[in-house]
Amino acid sequence: GDFVYKDELVSAFMDVQPITEGHVLVVPNQKAASLSELPPETGERIFRVGQSIAAAIRTSDLKCEGINLFLADGKAAGQTVFHVHLHIFPRYKSDGFRWLLPEQYHTPPTRECLRASCEEIKKRLL
Repeated sequence: GDFVYKDELVSAFMDVQPITEGHVLVVPNQKAASLSELPPETGERIFRVGQSIAAAIRTSDLKCEGINLFLADGKAAGQTVFHVHLHIFPRYKSDGFRWLLPEQYHTPPTRECLRASCEEIKKRLL
């Protein structure tokens, strides 16, 4: 097939089941089922290429008022293809795509709860 972009670390191509016209996937060339298996330099390249593709979409003739970047890591996050992939897709008013927010979104946590979560994450940062 046709590649939007390809180098030694990553490849980008059109999603065969696009959310909107212009939907691109950026994937590592080496197998990585999850972010934890992805070398940091490859992760960096995926997002650098994603950023460039987003800019190209924005300046193209494709319908685009905004861009979403989406990466699902794990089944609970909605991952169905177990090879890391970053979605880049154009957004525009009435494109039909919606995020369904959970009920607790409308009742933000206390400052103490946020602080506890922050500490839990910080102590495990590499």
